[in-house]
Amino acid sequence: MKRIASFVTVVGMCALLNLKAQESVVPTNDPNAPDIKFETEVIDYGVIPYDSDGVREFKFKNVGKSPLTITNVQGECGCTATTIDGKPGWPQEPILPGKTGTIKVKYDTKRTGRFEKNITVTSNAKYPVVKLKIKGEVKPKE
Repeated sequence: MKRIASFVTVVGMCALLNLKAQESVVPTNDPNAPDIKFETEVIDYGVIPYDSDGVREFKFKNVGKSPLTITNVQGECGCTATTIDGKPGWPQEPILPGKTGTIKVKYDTKRTGRFEKNITVTSNAKYPVVKLKIKGEVKPKE
């Protein structure tokens, strides 16, 4: 019975990994699709004090031909938040062509040392998944 349970667990985990690996990074063929263009895809905090303001903004523009809808923004771990003060850090309404918006992220600056974290942005854009990055170093508590 234990062998069957182990087998089912392994098969289930493989199926989940396979689904995750199939995230769409292939561009859509729709010439009228929205297209997201970031001012920068990397924010360098530099060296910052312990327990300082960890909120930063990624600015973007919809350079496509139809409204852009951001469906999810996800940090890679618990030290990187995409919800600020209990609210999503990205626009909840569609961004019209030619208009701009921001995605706010927050790093936990009570974690000392160097860091480099990814943020995954999912949308209806030509490239539906974009990886952003934050990096820097938090000085030890004095």
